[in-house]
Amino acid sequence: MKPTAPPLRGRVTARRRAAVSVHPVDEKLPALKMATTGLQHVAAMYAGVVAPPLIVGAAIGLTATDLTFLTGACLFTAGLATFLQTLGIWRIGARLPFVNGVTFAGVAPMTAIVASTDDRSDALPVIFGAVIVAGLLGFLAAPFFSKAIRFFPPVVTGTVITLIGVSLLPVAFGWAQGPNPAADDYGSTTNLGLAAATLLIVLLLRRFTRGFVKQVAVLLGLVVGTLLAIPFGATDFGPVADAAVVGFPTPFHFGAPQFQLAAVLSMCVVMVVSMTESTADMLALGEIVERPADERTIAAGLRADTLGSALSPLFNGFMCSAFAQNIGLVAMTRIRSRYVVATGGAFLVLMGLCPMAASLIAVVPRPVLGGAGVVLFGSVAASGIQTLVKAGLEKDNNVLIVAVSLAVGIIPITAPEFYHAFPETARIVLDSGISTGCVAAVLLNLVFNHLGRGRDAQDVTHPMEAVPAQSIS
Repeated sequence: MKPTAPPLRGRVTARRRAAVSVHPVDEKLPALKMATTGLQHVAAMYAGVVAPPLIVGAAIGLTATDLTFLTGACLFTAGLATFLQTLGIWRIGARLPFVNGVTFAGVAPMTAIVASTDDRSDALPVIFGAVIVAGLLGFLAAPFFSKAIRFFPPVVTGTVITLIGVSLLPVAFGWAQGPNPAADDYGSTTNLGLAAATLLIVLLLRRFTRGFVKQVAVLLGLVVGTLLAIPFGATDFGPVADAAVVGFPTPFHFGAPQFQLAAVLSMCVVMVVSMTESTADMLALGEIVERPADERTIAAGLRADTLGSALSPLFNGFMCSAFAQNIGLVAMTRIRSRYVVATGGAFLVLMGLCPMAASLIAVVPRPVLGGAGVVLFGSVAASGIQTLVKAGLEKDNNVLIVAVSLAVGIIPITAPEFYHAFPETARIVLDSGISTGCVAAVLLNLVFNHLGRGRDAQDVTHPMEAVPAQSIS
């Protein structure tokens, strides 16, 4: 007797259970939703990707054609690195909704390399050679670096997540004022008004809409904000008209990589900073998507960062790292699928291959990006505060850890010249509030909560409150 097939209702229930069992990080959304939300990620990080090549290219004195080529190459390599991080191969890739792109931490040392190069035509090959070596060394060091996970309890991760958001907010405020600080309209009422209007549109959409529209509120805010900017002359469609339809980042377009010890050492320092920030970002994103990043995940994520960086110069790109601003987008929209971010990576690759497509995102005025950035980056800080709530702040040790670490991490924001007397190499680390705050939080957590007996059990209502006399032995 042949076994009978389960009833239709039973089969439907089984399929539903299978669908429910898929973690939101591994969920594949409908094509249209995947495309729009992926494009939203690209819009949020586009300015951060193109800024480093524009700055370095201007320092070298590249022609407009070469500058466009370099920018497209960085978009292309950012897409490849995002594929590595989200989809993964072997033990490479965190397989979290992580966008990778050109790290801004490398801008200062790269411009220093340019200034120290006698022949400016050799500057990019020297930079590329240094990035390749730093990337390969970082790839080898990733499994050892990831073992630091046990030093990142909630009191540390919450502090670092908060710092990520707070450190990014000045970027949004700078965008809101305009693209060029030297321009007469920088910080004008028109620019600030466009930023405020975009922020208001995003807030209204988040408050009064539901479902899909609510989830793509940032993208819709960017579109409406761009349309509002047209009558004020703040939207420039020139890049679209001048851009080529097809272009491929020819390998070693600017020359074969050159290897100079000083340049390699400076980029290795940047790699350490980048790996520190990526570790903090992975821990933050793991909390947000409710898939905590363990040691294995962090090692795989760091391998993706470093391998992406090592391969990037092949296509004329720079060092790659995780983009913290996109964590804010995940936190706000609650769309946690890594395939959405992989779709964003596909858009980045297409932009690298089609300069005209890349120029469409460039049309969005910087003040409009600034208005949306306030929501995105503020959401990261809010996520950090939520994590700190779980950190046991009723304990005086933890309050002091948070207080001092936040203060150290905010120094580069509130006092940008605080470390001006330090060597340039040291400033690469010190001028990153995320890195210094992270290091401070880890060290303070070790001192207060791990070394010796400590006073972990003491509950106080304020860090300066005295401990009861009877509790002192």
